[in-house]
Formats: sequence, structure tokens, C-alpha cells
Amino acid sequence: MQLSSTLLENAVNEFSKLPGIGKKTALRLVLHLLKQDTEKVSAFGEAIIKMRTNIKFCTRCHNVSDNDICLLCSNPMRKQNIICVVESIKDVIALENTQQFNGTYHVLGGIISPLDGIGPDQLNIESLANRVQKEGTEEIVFALNPTIQGDTTIYYIQKKLQPLGVKITTIARGVAFGGELEYADELTLGRSLQNRMPIENYVANR
Repeated sequence: MQLSSTLLENAVNEFSKLPGIGKKTALRLVLHLLKQDTEKVSAFGEAIIKMRTNIKFCTRCHNVSDNDICLLCSNPMRKQNIICVVESIKDVIALENTQQFNGTYHVLGGIISPLDGIGPDQLNIESLANRVQKEGTEEIVFALNPTIQGDTTIYYIQKKLQPLGVKITTIARGVAFGGELEYADELTLGRSLQNRMPIENYVANR
């Protein structure tokens, strides 16, 4: 794409590095910003810089946070003795949009995938076990993508937590095998949460 301004071209190139943004879409975004007041563009840029510079990860659940403990973990209205285990921050957002879960979360930061070189030690599994042990957790709800890697991760964590005697469930099979939670509609996700099943039933049906 040949443009008359190097500054414009550089901005387009940076926007096009974002996932799902091609050169044409990047150009439209940059031209839109070019029409805005300098103050609005400055506020936009400052918000992005502050987000990247100041954002933290909750020391309890590993979700994104402005402070050491995130708003979900610190909310006294949520059931602190129920933990929903998810793969990523995107899954927390997807499940929160259903408004069907009022417990806390634990973000693993991935799933076990030997082919990709990801083992249990690279995930937030040990901190989950520590939470269950220290906090007297009553139920663990697995909400991982229904894939072979997701099932492997569930099996590993289940075995690790078994001696602690915590109730372990998983969301119902409303999400198709091989699907991803972030792309499932809110109604399907909500029903999967409401109709969660004991982990033994889930394993038996696989």
C-alpha cells in the first residue's frame, strides 16, 4: 500500500499488526483518527499506554486487574468458596457476560499441550491447589474448551486436587467438542454453567 505520507503509512502498519485487522481496515481506522480533535486522539493513545504500563494480574486468580487483587475476587457479594477454572482471560469475560456465575475464577494461562511444549509447570496449577487448600474451597468448576488438550488438563488437575476432597464439576456439554468458549453464545454458555455435572459423569461420557 503506497501512501502519500510516511507518518500515515507507519500508523497503518502498526494498526494492521492487531489480530483481525487488515491493511484496508487499518487505513479506515487511521483516517478516522485523523479527523478527530488532537485531544481525543491523545486521550486514546494515553489510555492504551496506561493500560499496557499499569495493568496488573490478580495475585489470587491471575485475572487482569488494576490492583493486586481484582474486582471479582474482592467483591464480597460473590461466592468465594466456588472457583471456575478457565484457560484465559477471554474466557472469564465470556462467562461473566452470561451473568450465570457468581463465584470466583482461576486463570490457568493456557492448557497442557505437550506438542506445543506446554507442561503443567508452565500453568497456574500450583497456585490453584494452594487456593483450594488454604481457602477451604467447596467446589471447582472446570470451564475449559472441550478439546483433547482441555480434557488432558482437567484430568491432570483433578488428580492433583483429589486428596483435598473438594467437589469437582464441569460445565455441561452445550459447547461442541473442539469449540472455544469465547465464541459460544451467551445462552449456551449460561445453560452449560447452570447444568454443570460431576467430573465423573463428564469423563464417562467422553
